Amino acid sequence: MPIKGSCHCGQTQFEVDEMPADVTRCTCSLCSKRGALWAYYTPAQFRLTSPPENVSTYQWGSRTIKQHFSANCGCGTYGESPDWSTGKPDFENPKVGVNARLFDDVDLDAVPVTVIDGKNLW
Repeated sequence: MPIKGSCHCGQTQFEVDEMPADVTRCTCSLCSKRGALWAYYTPAQFRLTSPPENVSTYQWGSRTIKQHFSANCGCGTYGESPDWSTGKPDFENPKVGVNARLFDDVDLDAVPVTVIDGKNLW
C-alpha cells in the first residue's frame, strides 16, 4: 500500500511504495539543520504526485546530491543521490531519500533510527 506525504503547505506531494524498514538521521550540517529522518528508496519506488514546478533544488559542494524542497513553504522533501552504502558513490544505483517526517498518518516512533556521523564523514 502506498505511503503518501507532503510538505507543510501541501503544494509538494509524493508517495512511496511501502513503509521504510528503518530511517536515517544524518548529523551533517544540512540534515541536522533540517531535522530530517531519511527513508531510502529506488527511483521506481518514489513518485512526485504534484507538479515539478512546485519543487526547488539545492546542490552543495560536489553537487553530487540534489536536495529538493517546497518552492512555497520551504520544507525539505526529498533528495536524489548515488547509493552510498559501500562508502563510495555508486552512480549506477541511484537512491531517493525521502524526509519521512513528511509522511501522512505514519507512526515514526515504531521505525528504527540509524545515526550516520555525516558531520565528520563528509
